[in-house]
Amino acid sequence: MEAAVSPLPDDIEALKALLASATQRADEAEAKLANAHARESATEAVIAHLKLQIAKLRREQYGASAERTRRLLDQMELQLEDLEADAAEDDLAAEVAAEKTATVTAFERKRPARKPFPEHLPRERVVVPAPCSCPACGSSRLSKLGEDVTETLSVVRTFGADRGVD
Repeated sequence: MEAAVSPLPDDIEALKALLASATQRADEAEAKLANAHARESATEAVIAHLKLQIAKLRREQYGASAERTRRLLDQMELQLEDLEADAAEDDLAAEVAAEKTATVTAFERKRPARKPFPEHLPRERVVVPAPCSCPACGSSRLSKLGEDVTETLSVVRTFGADRGVD
């Protein structure tokens, strides 16, 4: 008997990538569905509006035949208002779904605009020693998280030296 082969990878990173792509496809499908609903709702509203205009034109052409016609027109106008409200809600839902699928570019840090100090200037290296244990929990298992390197320029003036007096 042969072992069943799973179509899913065993690697966690590959599974994460597969899940991310599936989520993105689901969001895109949701946005497309919301847009389709909005178009359908808008189409229904246009159809109802055209039917209402036809009914009004017939009434103008042939005159008021009965109270029933007036009630039907009022009812059609209410249905038209409902359809227009639904179309507006569907458009809003489509916009929200489209915003969810919008791609955002990653932030890229810009390099500093300053030029480095000239090489002929004297430099002094100051290294701050790391603590031997964690001040919060007392653990001695510490690891290096990062390093900051800065260059600062100090100007040392002696009084009288700028006036020619020693």
